[in-house]
Amino acid sequence: MAEIGWRTYTSAMKDGRVMALDVGTARVGVALTDPLGYTAQPLLTLWRKGRGEDMRSLLRLVRKHEIVRIVVGNPLHMSGDVSPWAKKVQEFADELGRRAAVPVEMWDERLSSVAAHEILDEAGHDKRDRKDIIDQVAAVVILRGWMEVREQAAARAARVAQIDAASRE
Repeated sequence: MAEIGWRTYTSAMKDGRVMALDVGTARVGVALTDPLGYTAQPLLTLWRKGRGEDMRSLLRLVRKHEIVRIVVGNPLHMSGDVSPWAKKVQEFADELGRRAAVPVEMWDERLSSVAAHEILDEAGHDKRDRKDIIDQVAAVVILRGWMEVREQAAARAARVAQIDAASRE
């Protein structure tokens, strides 16, 4: 019965990968799931050159990696209120979704940069040499969070299906 929940979880990834973005003013961190949707891996840091060029670069990645869904970090205030930057990121995400013709989900990214720094600290990465990778790691944190919530929902659905099937017997 758990397989029912697993299929629900993987349905977003059955035809391709999920891409996560940590959008900043100077850089965009990019992470991807593996083809089966088990892991989240850093891909690259896109140094921003302007909205048009940024879009073209991301659209190339969407095509190259057969992306079926994009998860974009939503930079809310710690209070949960929408920040001015969050509004701009939402507009960017909306345009990317329209142009890529794939679903885009906004994902709460509060504390993702803190978590990314902690991951790099634990890995022994020099604090002075993080600029090129910190956004990729933050994108991985965003993607992992998204994946964990989907996996938990799939597990709950599997338990409900199992209980429902048992009650019919």
